[in-house]
Amino acid sequence: MAATVVQDGMAIDRDVDIPVDDGAVLKGDVFRPISGEPCPALLTYGPYAKGLSFQQGYPTAWQKMAASHPDVAYGSTNKYQNWEVVDPEKWVPHGYACVRVDSRGTGRSPGFIDHFSPRETRDFYGCIEWAARQPWSNGRIGLSGVSYYGINQWHVASLRPPHLKAMCIWEGAADWYRDMTHHGGILSTFWANWYDMQVKTVQYGLGERGPRNPVSGLWVCGDETLSDDELARNRCSFGEDILKHPLDDDYHRARSPQWDKVTVPFLSAANWGGQGLHPRGNFEGFVRAASEEKWLEAHGLEHWTHFYTDYGRTLQKAFFDYYLKGEDNGWRERPRVLLQVRHVDRFEERSEAEWPLERTAWTRFYLDPASQTLSASPPATSGSVPFDAAGDGLTFLSEPLIEETEITGPLAARLRVSSSTSDADLFLVFRVFTADLREIVFVGAIDPHTPVAQGWLRASHRKLDSRLSKPWRPYHSHDEKQPLVPGQPVDLDIELWPTSIVVPAGCRIALSVRGRDYEWQKTTGLRLSNFKNELTGCGPFLHDDPRDRPASVFAGRTTLHLDDHEANYLLLPMIPRKQ
Repeated sequence: MAATVVQDGMAIDRDVDIPVDDGAVLKGDVFRPISGEPCPALLTYGPYAKGLSFQQGYPTAWQKMAASHPDVAYGSTNKYQNWEVVDPEKWVPHGYACVRVDSRGTGRSPGFIDHFSPRETRDFYGCIEWAARQPWSNGRIGLSGVSYYGINQWHVASLRPPHLKAMCIWEGAADWYRDMTHHGGILSTFWANWYDMQVKTVQYGLGERGPRNPVSGLWVCGDETLSDDELARNRCSFGEDILKHPLDDDYHRARSPQWDKVTVPFLSAANWGGQGLHPRGNFEGFVRAASEEKWLEAHGLEHWTHFYTDYGRTLQKAFFDYYLKGEDNGWRERPRVLLQVRHVDRFEERSEAEWPLERTAWTRFYLDPASQTLSASPPATSGSVPFDAAGDGLTFLSEPLIEETEITGPLAARLRVSSSTSDADLFLVFRVFTADLREIVFVGAIDPHTPVAQGWLRASHRKLDSRLSKPWRPYHSHDEKQPLVPGQPVDLDIELWPTSIVVPAGCRIALSVRGRDYEWQKTTGLRLSNFKNELTGCGPFLHDDPRDRPASVFAGRTTLHLDDHEANYLLLPMIPRKQ
């Protein structure tokens, strides 16, 4: 470790050794007040390399955020900005230490990469307890970060580190299977591509072949330069490992939280537009974690933006000031839920007491096979409607709504389906259209043209867990496959992830039922520097691996059997106006 540097109003300790329980030594950076007085710490542990600046590693995301939200960059030199973790220049002056640890095998921490594994979670536990023992620490450790730095908070909280006092999980998924690797049992290709683009590029041992930090002058990926073969031996085959586990087995459960053991106070911040990765975990964590002191926030815009804006930072600071500094700032008296309710052109802030909202009017909208419409009344007759699973599917459209209508909460659908093959993948898309049938889309967490909500289910994974299922959130066990008999209908209960939209009077709502991913447009030309694919409506959260979806099974003909009563509806969370 180099000597402490006093720079930009902070004492900075770079490349601090952090020993963990198996003898490995991780590397961390500590930004702390110059006074040296014991203070609380905000800690992150993850793979994005503590020495890689936000601007250097994620230039398109940084440029867009800084241009659209000048409060992000204001008041900081921005020399220490790092992807999805706090800016120390905005926290250290308020009496916090900021600790960034490179996870095992990434950045400047040597070792074998195995994301979200029990080994990583034990490392994280060790880092928390290490920070609590340092002379600059008051022993009260908080966790705060976006995405990866939120996901692993759920995991380490399940181990109950004694000095972990509060967590802010900003857009952090939780269930490794349901939220992340298999949506409704369908493999997400995101993780294999993410591994190539965002982890292998900062693996420990790239050394002089990797980037150099412009402030410290240190090589971001360690001083040792390894060969490609050596690098490959020091990391798991992440995409292949996921592919080998198509069911929710021990591999997945070891990388998911145990909700009854998550007891630390937390703030869970979800993004309405995060379809395909994070928001389900934020909402499930708020509902299911054993913590008695827990709060939920939900917002829009890009995945990273509000974590850095004054809105998000002020909210985080009030939470941590209460739990880490003991300030009597009224945090405990705040309503447990803060929603940025989404309109087509703005967000409206509103506090609530619970989730889902107690006053929800759960309303069924039925699919009419004859007119291909969506209506609050069951169809007059039953019927069957087939579609090509490799095509654009079917869209059921409502009449124009008579009055402004708010839909906020989780959605669910019940459909009776058959297939010409032994299985079928169902992609459900809840959409809003203008009266003249132009789709209204939104800036999502990654993709700038996302629909209102999405849900997925592989028909052979239709088995429900009766203990955890709710009418508004079916919960599938994913512990066995139940193949279809070609041509024989089965009933499917399909979860669509939580959303919020105030639909203007005169607009229409719609449900699309497809056999492949939603596309806003076939081509857009839109890309981000850290993703492989073009952004056409689903961001990088696609389901197109032919090894998981062979055409012989999933490019057949799917038929909806729409009857006039039970097995044919979309359940919507309609919110009455507050009196």
